[in-house]
Amino acid sequence: MCRLFETLGVLGLAASMAAFAQKLPDIYHDEIAGDPPFLSETGWRPLLNGRDLSGWHGLNGAAHAWVTTRSVNFRRIFRPKELLFVPAPGDRIVNGKLGKTANLVTDERFGDFELYIEFMTARGSNSGVYLHGLYEVQIFDSFGYAGYLLPGDCGAIYEGPAGFPGSPPLTNACRPPGEWQSFHIWFKAPRFNSKGRKTANAKVLRVLFNGVLVQREVDIPGPTVAASPIPEAAENPIMLQGDHGPIAFRDIYIRPMR
Repeated sequence: MCRLFETLGVLGLAASMAAFAQKLPDIYHDEIAGDPPFLSETGWRPLLNGRDLSGWHGLNGAAHAWVTTRSVNFRRIFRPKELLFVPAPGDRIVNGKLGKTANLVTDERFGDFELYIEFMTARGSNSGVYLHGLYEVQIFDSFGYAGYLLPGDCGAIYEGPAGFPGSPPLTNACRPPGEWQSFHIWFKAPRFNSKGRKTANAKVLRVLFNGVLVQREVDIPGPTVAASPIPEAAENPIMLQGDHGPIAFRDIYIRPMR
């Protein structure tokens, strides 16, 4: 009996820790920096298997040039608009030699989630992470820009066709081309009633860009530009943009958000 109570206690503690880890952290009291959250927090799982592109497909079933690789490199002076890699089983993915291919979409669909993703751009590259395949967190080579930030800068929520002006990043946290960068995103899916009528918009609760707060409580009334041609829903996939220049991704991890 004592052993049973000990086991229940451990399980209860683990559940409590998982629940705490999955809530939106307080910006002040829970602020933390260092290694990626999936290394120290429970509940995360990878969307890349470290070998191939199982679990992903080209948008609308299109053929694509995305490949896995073991390493990605960048030559600032001689080949600044390229990413260098050798296709092979590996834990990184790149959008082909030309940096222009179909968008890549998860087979799986998700509701409310917390997403961690790392990316590398070449000089001038432009890409995006489409939450639910519909709402874009912009990736762009904004390094060194000191002017007024726009919805096309890195870390922005991109503009929408229905009058949504987008949400520029609060600050420019962009690193140079050829360096790995990260988004840590908290996302709340749109809500629907029993008749399928939308009762609440999708919302990006927070985006940390290289650990810096760039988005907070952004209500998104509908799909942003160049979204996947699917309807808004309680669950939808993740999509990576592949047709606007060389882009690489690694360490894509997700967990449900309560």
